[in-house]
Amino acid sequence: MFKFFAKYKFFFVVMLIISAVVVTLIYNQLKPTPKLPVYQPSMVTADLVDTTVQYIRKYHKVDDFKLVNQNGDTITQKDYEDKIYVADFFFTTCQSICIDMAKSMQTLQKEFKNDDDIKLLSHSVTPEIDDVPQLKKYAKEKEVIDSKWNLVTGDKKQIYNLARKEYLASKTEGDGGPYDLVHTENFVLVDKEKRIRGFYDGTNPEEIQQLIKDIDILRLEYLPEE
Repeated sequence: MFKFFAKYKFFFVVMLIISAVVVTLIYNQLKPTPKLPVYQPSMVTADLVDTTVQYIRKYHKVDDFKLVNQNGDTITQKDYEDKIYVADFFFTTCQSICIDMAKSMQTLQKEFKNDDDIKLLSHSVTPEIDDVPQLKKYAKEKEVIDSKWNLVTGDKKQIYNLARKEYLASKTEGDGGPYDLVHTENFVLVDKEKRIRGFYDGTNPEEIQQLIKDIDILRLEYLPEE
């Protein structure tokens, strides 16, 4: 018996390698492609969702907006058409969570610097302070790439409605009035259909690494079908 195996050892080794390759190919074909959830307001923790939209179970998309960026340009959904993007809410004079959030946005900017499909969008929650010159100064400090990352200001109520009713990112209630302040560490991943695909703590480097991985997963949905 041993003489038989010794005689045909090369044959068995080759067959073993071929079998391993075939099994691997079959596994890869059958293995489901990972896919991120599509978040609806009804799926999100209640304290993050405005009461007027908590009942929505399907078809939620980020609504149109019209804001102004660090260069004084008008920014709308058109600027994010057919793009995957990450949105957050900050203010330039913040000395707490916004510092780490800005570092995280810089990490994302560096990671996807050469990928035109990925963009960033930071909304000022103190638009009465963060006018265009202030945003421009902040953008220079953070080495913002204008084609990749928009810092936007505009009507406060519009921005706060976006945070609470569209991006589902704020833990507080309010009316966007003078004493209302959205202060959230949440980063929101939005797909090309303007649907929410993930929430991440912008102050947590581990969650930012997970966000980078999830963006790569999300991009698989837009690959041409073979």
